[in-house]
Amino acid sequence: MDKFWLKSYPANVPAEIDYTQYRSLAQLMEESFRKHAQRTAFVCMDKALRFAEIDALSARFGAWLQSKGLQKGARVAVMMPNVLQYPVTVAAVLRAGYVVVNVNPLYTPRELEHQLEDSGTEAIVILENFATTLQQVLAKSHVKHVIVASMGDLLGGFKGMLVNFVVRNVKKMVPAYHLPGAVPFKQMLAEAKGMTLKPVELNHDDVAFLQYTGGTTGVAKGATLLHRNVIANVLQADAWLQPALNKPPHVDQLRFLCALPLYHIFALTACCLLGVRAGATNVLIPNPRDIPGLVKTMDKYRIHFFPSVNTLFNGLLNNAEFAKLDFSSLKISLGGGAAVQQSVAERWAKVTGTPIIEAYGLSETSPAATCNPADATEFSHTIGLPFSSTEVVMLDDDGKPVPLGERGEIAIRGPQVMAGYWQRPDETAKVMTADGFFKTGDIGIMDERGYTRIVDRKKDMILVSGFNVYPNEVEDVLAEHPGVMECACVGVPDANSGEAVKVFVVRKDPNLTVEELTAFCKERFTGYKRPKYIEFRDALPKSNVGKILRRELRDAKPAA
Repeated sequence: MDKFWLKSYPANVPAEIDYTQYRSLAQLMEESFRKHAQRTAFVCMDKALRFAEIDALSARFGAWLQSKGLQKGARVAVMMPNVLQYPVTVAAVLRAGYVVVNVNPLYTPRELEHQLEDSGTEAIVILENFATTLQQVLAKSHVKHVIVASMGDLLGGFKGMLVNFVVRNVKKMVPAYHLPGAVPFKQMLAEAKGMTLKPVELNHDDVAFLQYTGGTTGVAKGATLLHRNVIANVLQADAWLQPALNKPPHVDQLRFLCALPLYHIFALTACCLLGVRAGATNVLIPNPRDIPGLVKTMDKYRIHFFPSVNTLFNGLLNNAEFAKLDFSSLKISLGGGAAVQQSVAERWAKVTGTPIIEAYGLSETSPAATCNPADATEFSHTIGLPFSSTEVVMLDDDGKPVPLGERGEIAIRGPQVMAGYWQRPDETAKVMTADGFFKTGDIGIMDERGYTRIVDRKKDMILVSGFNVYPNEVEDVLAEHPGVMECACVGVPDANSGEAVKVFVVRKDPNLTVEELTAFCKERFTGYKRPKYIEFRDALPKSNVGKILRRELRDAKPAA
């Protein structure tokens, strides 16, 4: 394939990366733990952990998991926000030879049950704030071991106790739960004293992560990410960002702001794993919705690299204190997860003096596949160029490449592309071509320089602040309500989140109210999946074979 876009690459960015320099992510992490032992690796709520401490704690935790008889390849779920236990746990699971199953802590019992069942998870590490959700589904799962963490576990003696007291008793953020046999995180570390992590033979084709993403069927599927997939993407990102990170003035140690949730593939790779590889300090933000608190943290830590989404960029710009910060240390503002709006990009560049560099990827591509040059001086309105070692083509409906400048489905081939969907060969076959390209479902146009612009979406997926919402899942759940005859779910433009969920409902019960349906959805969906708008209709538009025409609803003017 003619990689003509290489002519557009910044100087010193390689055409290819060599992921074979590491056998596994465990080896990559352990190299950094040794190399940067005395550097600060992660900071959360002003408590810092050095790489040597992450090394010791994760080795101890990994040994404890091994002592429970879990076999190589066992799935371990991680259901926590951005707290210090998260990187410790991920390192422990990978080093012990297991598979990380990332779980959104805000999932409802229905969503959690599916993910635990589908993945065959045998152990789970969960923050106590969310333990009540697990309690409701544990008996229906294969989970044998539950480790319950508290916000203050790794914050140190008095501070840890104070934080736990405030979280539990003042803010009342820990609903009562009952999980017999669950082991507190600190007790687990105490039990593991003196245990030794047994080396595990890992290679490129071992599974590292099951990263769950929705499907056209409405059922979340696990993108199976092998060690080589994620190693490749970390090295690709590292090579791609160097032109900006190396710009004067020279920095001895980079500081990353990790405000995006680590259970999401974007932050997992771009913050956690890339930060470990680069010997950087990751400043973890447990609650990015607290914009004033986030601004104070940015003021204190003088960030060099800030990966974010349009919603958060916009939220910061609307905070009066943000504009007063000193942005002289900021080298890269990376936008991903969802399209960055031009108005937000223009305001961001004006306030910070740094353009937003937009990237593109999916859970299935570990995630990054394309990115604008890191040393770009302005917002490009495109998703940039294919990464090193990556090929991107636009395909027509027959799977044939279209000429440059014409619309086609974006398809990606490279070492970061998943092995397939976990135990779903039928679903994998729908998205993988015979010659190894992953079909994204997004429609793009590539220009003669190799830059791609997304112009439409083939699937009906809705993108809310970088999170995928699949209409079928929303419709399937709404259809369970006895007052609903039929329904349709679409995405509509939203100034804050890019898109919002809207449902059109034909009532079986004429007395059904918006409030009743809203409460029904709140019980069954995590926040970003809940319909923001509900509109009642007498009938829904359908094709001659009875298929509901979502596009017609999407294009319809709102009811008066």
